[in-house]
Amino acid sequence: MNAPSRPAEFSASSDAWRLAALSMMSREQLNALLAHDSAEAAQWIEAAAQCGVIEAQTLLGRKFLETDAHAAFEWFARATASGDAEALNMLGRCHENGWGTVQDFSRAATCYRHAANKGDAWAQYNLGHLLLDGNGVARNRDEAFAWYFRAAQQGHARAMNLVARCFEEGWGVERDARAARNWYRNSAHGGYFRGAYNYATILAGEGCITAAAMWFERAALDATEPSRTNIVNALARRRETIFVNLASRLAASSHSRQRVAVNICPA
Repeated sequence: MNAPSRPAEFSASSDAWRLAALSMMSREQLNALLAHDSAEAAQWIEAAAQCGVIEAQTLLGRKFLETDAHAAFEWFARATASGDAEALNMLGRCHENGWGTVQDFSRAATCYRHAANKGDAWAQYNLGHLLLDGNGVARNRDEAFAWYFRAAQQGHARAMNLVARCFEEGWGVERDARAARNWYRNSAHGGYFRGAYNYATILAGEGCITAAAMWFERAALDATEPSRTNIVNALARRRETIFVNLASRLAASSHSRQRVAVNICPA
């Protein structure tokens, strides 16, 4: 595979001394360097990627996703040569979404499975989606639930929401309303807006209206468009006055990202 192209400002001379400096850095120094977000740090990340540092190759791939999907795909592919789980997951994302390559659900599933078996929670979650819908693999709700559950056990808030949905719908597991409630609650506390919305819906059904309103507001404030507008519209259609008023307030407010503290209704 040809090496991905470098930014024009990254010269051969800067390459040489940066590579020399990188060779003398400790792992702690390298991690601190990669964590910076600046033009200078970008050149160091490029040098580290060229030097074969897997974390830098994956990070550079993520940065290129915003501007050059083909370069991003190439960097992720290079990083997977070492079997890196995060890179495998990101390569799977490229195959699934057609980022820098032809869309191929089967290849996406292969990448996700390799990364999932290595313990990557995002890959476990992504593989669960393909299995649930039968994209690139035979539809298998039992296995989908198993992967969602493994990701949820690692604290993956989105996976927690899907575990709850599986319990609620009986997808790959016996229906269990109590378990669904608990996992929606976990997802909500984990910061995922869909988990917050679903937990609020359950609370409203239980008559815990004040707490439900707070979780609905949390969901709306954390959601991106068009999900935020969909939440506001759903609240406006409810019969409870508190939810209709909340919808009006959210619709009139700015897109504030302030989070709402909720400790009103007992779990």
